[in-house]
Amino acid sequence: MKRIFLSIILLLSAHQLAFAKQEPWVEELKAAQAALAAKDYRTAYDLYRSKADRNPLAQFVIGLFHHNGWDRAPDPRTACSWFEKAAAKSIPAAEHYWGDCLAEGIGRAPDVPAAIAWYGKAASHGHLISQCSVADHYIQGKGVPKDVKRGVELCTQIAQANSPPAMLKLARYYREGKDVPQDLAAARHWYQQAAERRSAEAQYQLGLMLAQGEGGEPDLDSALFWLETAAGNGHVPAYLPTAVLYANAPVQQATGALAPEHLAKIYLWAAAAKARSGTPEQLTAAEKLEAQVLAVMPETWRADLDKKVAEHLARYPL
Repeated sequence: MKRIFLSIILLLSAHQLAFAKQEPWVEELKAAQAALAAKDYRTAYDLYRSKADRNPLAQFVIGLFHHNGWDRAPDPRTACSWFEKAAAKSIPAAEHYWGDCLAEGIGRAPDVPAAIAWYGKAASHGHLISQCSVADHYIQGKGVPKDVKRGVELCTQIAQANSPPAMLKLARYYREGKDVPQDLAAARHWYQQAAERRSAEAQYQLGLMLAQGEGGEPDLDSALFWLETAAGNGHVPAYLPTAVLYANAPVQQATGALAPEHLAKIYLWAAAAKARSGTPEQLTAAEKLEAQVLAVMPETWRADLDKKVAEHLARYPL
């Protein structure tokens, strides 16, 4: 939760942050930030609301409360009303969310041309990924004439401007091959670019593509590196495949068994997957791996490994 307010701040462009500090929009929200980080949603909401009449950053965060359903039922109409207020004061992320409201027709008829205009404003104020939302409309022909080439070019420009979210979006387009011709090599390239910029989702997807030989030759060593990097960053979907790759690592020539450090890693990531499994199938697979490694792993290792698993899960709470 401490990362929530940081993420909100990072949604602002450097120019907007400088202006915010002058105004001082950020400074006066420190108490609200602390309450939100402590998961005291009611206090946080009241503190943000007390500043929202004149603080556009507070207006934007109030919109997020209603949009995300923080300690309340999601209320898209109310969220959009707050995003509109903050967008009018040039908060870049609010301009983007307000564009979403217009595109989806929340509380009014959809107005895609107006949405595209707001996405353009957000991008011009530093929220570059908004151009990929424009791209979505052209690629899918939503509210504008379909123009796949133009849409891909728009999002590619943002990806080339060093935007990991744009890289992820391009990679998904190329991998899925629904609205854009499938190009697995291009998908792998863009996942690689985003993975190198610390996107855990990209690290996970790149690891899967490398393991499965999608978009190029299989590379199990690189697959394990990226999957474990994602897992180490708390990306839950990477836990089980990381354990599986360790379980399928080559055995030691001298002993005919897995290396001790590999046994430990199988247990660590299988236990983490077991704790955070999202489906019965994942839970069953994690339990099976855990049972297999416990059959050969020295019992004396277990207490220390369980402690490491607990520390990791505490570092990355759900």
